[in-house]
Amino acid sequence: MDLGISGLNALVLGGSQGLGFACAKALSEEGVRVAINGRDPERGAEATRVLGDRAAFIAGDVSDPASRERIVRDARAALGPISILVTNAGGPPPGPLDTHEHETWLKALETNMLSAIHLTRLVLPDMLEAGFGRVVNVTSFTVREPYPNMGLATGVRAGLTGAMSALAREVADKGITVNNLLPGLMDTGALRRVYSAQARQQGITEDEAKTRMAASVPMRRLGLAEDFGPACAFLCSRHAGYITAQNLTVDGGLVRSLL
Repeated sequence: MDLGISGLNALVLGGSQGLGFACAKALSEEGVRVAINGRDPERGAEATRVLGDRAAFIAGDVSDPASRERIVRDARAALGPISILVTNAGGPPPGPLDTHEHETWLKALETNMLSAIHLTRLVLPDMLEAGFGRVVNVTSFTVREPYPNMGLATGVRAGLTGAMSALAREVADKGITVNNLLPGLMDTGALRRVYSAQARQQGITEDEAKTRMAASVPMRRLGLAEDFGPACAFLCSRHAGYITAQNLTVDGGLVRSLL
């Protein structure tokens, strides 16, 4: 199925690895020119090599407001106006809520909530001028069903969900959609940090912690990046033009809420 987005320009934050790269790859395969962001130039160079000549790498730290502005400037310089924005950043550390210091909360808010809001504000003029835009925020299944030791990540991502839900309705008549993509237990570096922490707390091996985690998913496996990218590309497509302010969970049936 042709998604109708070939030739458009996308900026994918945290796009040099993991779920961000899966989104960038799926978009690139649909003919989208993609600027991927990350902090590691070597990893970025390898990712752009895989994506091909329609891709550009832009180094930068999304937790820094000045860096965010430069990232958008460089993306426009490399590709042109931005029609698709995928926000994504590594999650804050897991652990019981009372173990996180105030500074840890502030860093998580800057990295996982305020960065996405700021970057969206920066690219909105391009989308408004074109009369078309897609914003997809990679958040977490814990926004729908809180998970032990993930209170910090849940709190900041729930705040982002609320802000983006309001924005979605503010721009809904402008040809712009704003949605959130909620990964479940995906076998990425971020999840490895979680089950490593569980292994230490429970006195078991990492493999045992990973196996227990996979067993909690109705599909009896952890998710893969390849399960995630196509869902992102669909939300960015013209076929998804009547879908906005939604939370699409990619979790193998893990979340048990009705809605």
